[in-house]
Amino acid sequence: MAIRIIRKKDDPDLRKKCSEVKEITPQIIAILEDMAETMYYNDGVGLAANQVGIPKQLVVIDLMDDEGLIELVNPKIIQVEGKEVEAEGCLSFPGIVGEVVRAKKVTVEALNREGKKIKVTGSGLFARALQHELDHLEGKLFVDKVIRFLEPSE
Repeated sequence: MAIRIIRKKDDPDLRKKCSEVKEITPQIIAILEDMAETMYYNDGVGLAANQVGIPKQLVVIDLMDDEGLIELVNPKIIQVEGKEVEAEGCLSFPGIVGEVVRAKKVTVEALNREGKKIKVTGSGLFARALQHELDHLEGKLFVDKVIRFLEPSE
């Protein structure tokens, strides 16, 4: 495993729409592992592949709870419920925090590292992380959705 460089702010990789993973190979698994290591090293809760310069539909999330690390290949949001406004940050925008409107609860369908179809449903921070990371896969950034920027201590 290796810690990869996180793309920051105006890096064009962050605006690239990611392509579907056609086959889960040892290389894809190594990328997922590198992404997790990079996320942990940078004290993040989620990371999308294009944040480390790989335009593939890969996401890792870990809220440091009982669920542990969640790896998603080709994730798609299939259901949303409600709305809420909460503060968000992003490893690609260090020091920037802003309020973003997101669905309260989401269900995502994806493949796991074994290629099995899975569904994950999240609310609260997990729902927010899922939406944030899946936006990255579409080349969308949280700063584009901020309704109010906050001071980091707010």
